[in-house]
Amino acid sequence: MQMVRLYKPAKTAMQSGRARTKEWVLEFEPGARSFADPLMGWISGTDTKTQVKLFFETEEEAKAFAERHGLSFTVERPQERNLKIKSYADNFRPDRLRS
Repeated sequence: MQMVRLYKPAKTAMQSGRARTKEWVLEFEPGARSFADPLMGWISGTDTKTQVKLFFETEEEAKAFAERHGLSFTVERPQERNLKIKSYADNFRPDRLRS
């Protein structure tokens, strides 16, 4: 039975927006080891399923797809964001800690 991983991708460090972080991704786990190509030195492999990523709107859709196709899966829940709401005026408060 093929193993897959279901997760919501995190925001990358190179972007300020949250594009493509609201959908769920189904990704196959590597089945064979990677190896260095003797000619070029690139990392190669024989398992082409590791190149496949499927995107779903909801977690339930991704689970249903995996169950329908007989795939065993693990679900990785996204970490909650801790927002510190601040305003520009807080920089000038008299009780602000100064360093």
